[in-house]
Amino acid sequence: MKKVLVTLMVVGGVLGLANAAMAAGGPLEKYIQLGGVNLALVCLAAAVAVGVAACGCGIGMGTAAGNACTGVARNPEVSGKITVTMILGLALIESLTIYGLVIALILLYANPLLG
Repeated sequence: MKKVLVTLMVVGGVLGLANAAMAAGGPLEKYIQLGGVNLALVCLAAAVAVGVAACGCGIGMGTAAGNACTGVARNPEVSGKITVTMILGLALIESLTIYGLVIALILLYANPLLG
C-alpha cells in the first residue's frame, strides 16, 4: 500500500511540474497547443505506451525463464530443447516491447494529430 501511495505522489508531482513547465513560455510555446492537442498529454501517452509494454513483457520474460528453469531441473536431458524454445519465446516477447517503443516514437515525432 505504501508503494502505491508513493507512486501516486510521484506521478502527481511530475504531472504538476510538467504543467508549470509548459506554461512557462519560450521557443516551444507554439507547439504546446497545436491542433487542440496538448504536448504534455502526447508525452504522457508515449511514456505509458513504453511503460505498459515493458512491464507486461518483463512479467512474461520472468515467467518464461522461471518455467524453463523448472523444466530443466525436472528433466535435465532436454535442457537443450528447452533453452532453444525459451530463447525463441523471449525474442518474440521482446518484439512486443519494441512495438511499444515504435508507438511512442510515432506519438512524439510523427504524430498525425499535430499536423
